Amino acid sequence: MLGSLPDGSHVLVQGASRGIGLEFVRQCAADARIATVVAACRRPMEASDLQALAARDPRVRPVALDVTDEASIRSAAAEVARIVPRLHLVVQCAGLLHDAARGITPEKRLADVHADALLASFAVNAWGPLLVAKHFERLLDHRERAIHASISARVGSIGDNRLGGWYAYRGSKAAQNMFTKTLAIEWSRTRRNVICVALHPGTTDTDLSNPFQGNVAPERLFSSERTVRQLLGVIDRLQPTDTGRFLAWDGTEIPW
Repeated sequence: MLGSLPDGSHVLVQGASRGIGLEFVRQCAADARIATVVAACRRPMEASDLQALAARDPRVRPVALDVTDEASIRSAAAEVARIVPRLHLVVQCAGLLHDAARGITPEKRLADVHADALLASFAVNAWGPLLVAKHFERLLDHRERAIHASISARVGSIGDNRLGGWYAYRGSKAAQNMFTKTLAIEWSRTRRNVICVALHPGTTDTDLSNPFQGNVAPERLFSSERTVRQLLGVIDRLQPTDTGRFLAWDGTEIPW
């Protein structure tokens, strides 16, 4: 599954409590060549499916990490450094599109835009993953192949924006893409073993997309299992020249 990584590799999945993140944990743990799967999320003790995985497989190590709280990220990085000596794959999965409890929903028009929703979306989707990269960078400081994959979305593409709307989500994903591209440029100078990419998973049958699946053709609505299998295939085929690219689930390039 991840034959391009060295045997005994260590993986970090950020946003591992459910959906795509949880499936990344499940599929990475199914690969005997992976030594450790660090599964980071806000409240791991409340993530029953993740806890069940960890109970069955001691290689799965849940860690508390809140991407909206830099102190939490710093603490998680220190804990992970005590668990593994290095990381070979970092997958950033946390995302926010809607939250009924906070009244956050994709905007249809400018009048629907609210500052609180913008701040929440950017905190989770944009600067949260960047701060994770900042604090976990030292664990990528080695000579073996390593990949930093940030799960983005096609709607974050400025060049591909034909429908408008969804201001907070589009804007925060566009910012995430810019951060990923900028990070890839820096690491191409300082961490040449790291391939840094943004990945579009396709529409996946998760809580995030559930309210918006009505117009999605059945063959274009992926299960989490299929999505992660496809993305791991893309990750496994990455070459150093791919660093800084925005790739879809099938390996095709998406315009920024």
